[in-house]
Amino acid sequence: MPIFVLLNIQIHPVQKVIFRDIGLKDYSETWTYQGTLQKELIDKKLALRDLYKEDYVQQLKDTQRHYLLFCEHPHVYTLGRSGSEKNLLLSEETLLSKGATFFKINRGGDITYHGPGQIVGYPIFDMECFFSDVHQFVRYLEEIVIRTLAEYGLQGVRIKDYTGVWIEGTVKRKICAIGVHFSRWVTMHGFAFNINPQLEYFDYIIPCGIQEADKGVTSLSKELKREVPIAEVKEILKNQCATLFKFEYL
Repeated sequence: MPIFVLLNIQIHPVQKVIFRDIGLKDYSETWTYQGTLQKELIDKKLALRDLYKEDYVQQLKDTQRHYLLFCEHPHVYTLGRSGSEKNLLLSEETLLSKGATFFKINRGGDITYHGPGQIVGYPIFDMECFFSDVHQFVRYLEEIVIRTLAEYGLQGVRIKDYTGVWIEGTVKRKICAIGVHFSRWVTMHGFAFNINPQLEYFDYIIPCGIQEADKGVTSLSKELKREVPIAEVKEILKNQCATLFKFEYL
């Protein structure tokens, strides 16, 4: 008669993510919205910790719900915690004449630009449900964009000592900027992927504080020499994100 041995193997459920494409949104409004969602996840985590003590992580993985936001912003420059205002090359008056705004924010990194024609992705993930490694999280965001570029026949690369995704060449061209912020392992901010933006807006800053002559900025449409449907790219990014982080959308 066969003997069956019951192994004590815990199978964690796949994480669930709520996806929201919020369209063209004011930066300040979206920043506040991110903070609200981040607080929601943190509050749930702390409540479970109080209730279950050392066993709360299992309960967290069973019940936490994460968010992924896609949007575009009106012309805006954002400066991270480690950045310098000297990298904004416009006066306040000229900034207004360009129809742009400027914010100092709590992500890492230096100055960057957001605008129409750019996909901005904001993962609000509780990384205790995935893995607790900030650098790995950033590499995953880069990998999502690299895999998306491959769908268009382009090779995205990483460059040592810099975050983001680049197109290799005589001039290394940055196509995606990344900056994140963690609070109790819950993320906010994310990536800015240039699809069909007005690239001249990058001329008014020193992007990411990088002044090296062999580094510049590009977009998907510039590399492909055609306009790219932004909804098409969003769908690829969305699928790549779920595949890499191994989650399901609600």
